[in-house]
Amino acid sequence: MSPDATKKRPATATSDPQDLELEHHIRLRAYELYEARGREDGHDREDWLRAEEEITSEELRIAA
Repeated sequence: MSPDATKKRPATATSDPQDLELEHHIRLRAYELYEARGREDGHDREDWLRAEEEITSEELRIAA
């Protein structure tokens, strides 16, 4: 492994402020979905994907 390989950020990491803001909104919505279900574990991926779809759809409507 090269020395530079340890310095690379994960593919999902971002430093773009807009991307960070979008991720924050998705995270908050996913948590709301978790709470609405009564904090039942085991649905984190489902909550994330649903939140991501809701938030990105909303942003597309606003941009249009």
